[in-house]
Amino acid sequence: MTARRNQQPLGGDGGSAAIEAAILAPALLMLVGLAIAGGRIQVAGGAIEGAAHDAARAASIARTEGQARADAYSAASATLDQQGLHCSQLTVVVDTSGFAVPVGQPATVAASITCVVVFSDIVVDGLPGSKTINATFVSTLDTFRTRT
Repeated sequence: MTARRNQQPLGGDGGSAAIEAAILAPALLMLVGLAIAGGRIQVAGGAIEGAAHDAARAASIARTEGQARADAYSAASATLDQQGLHCSQLTVVVDTSGFAVPVGQPATVAASITCVVVFSDIVVDGLPGSKTINATFVSTLDTFRTRT
């Protein structure tokens, strides 16, 4: 009897690694793409939260309710432009009920921002779809400043 060494069985494993890679590569690329898209959406959310903060702060510094609304919208737009985020629809709602509170009592002003962001702006050019992102921030009014 002679032993046969280094003999491969019929129908060996040659080329199986290439087939496994061809099957797994698209799934892995899609997973990486989703992670990148999720991260970009989080960054957009952070930019919108920053815009809400700036809008509320600008409204709290204003002297009148009308000026507060205008200043809040301008501040939100400027912040989003600085971040390179373009909303297909931007809504800035300012709660100026704090202006009616008598001087000497604490009061606040709130700014709520709703931004519809198109995926082609934040993820990849040409990607269809959009996401609506909301943020609200509250800022205090100076307790001893006159309000009109």
